[in-house]
Amino acid sequence: MKRKIIGFDKDDAGDWRAELDCGHFQHVRHKPPLVAREWVLKRGANLESGLNSIVKNAAKKISEQ
Repeated sequence: MKRKIIGFDKDDAGDWRAELDCGHFQHVRHKPPLVAREWVLKRGANLESGLNSIVKNAAKKISEQ
């Protein structure tokens, strides 16, 4: 059910929430943790090196023709 926002405030943890016309509160923004995910960086590097290998192999085959 849609409700009107009548105000904003912060909860005890300091996160913003909207005050709704029914008297309830709804947090308005997800605050994801800033976590280093090394597998993302490694996977990107692996994909790049794999792509370089594919391009080199293709270039070699073209030059051999």
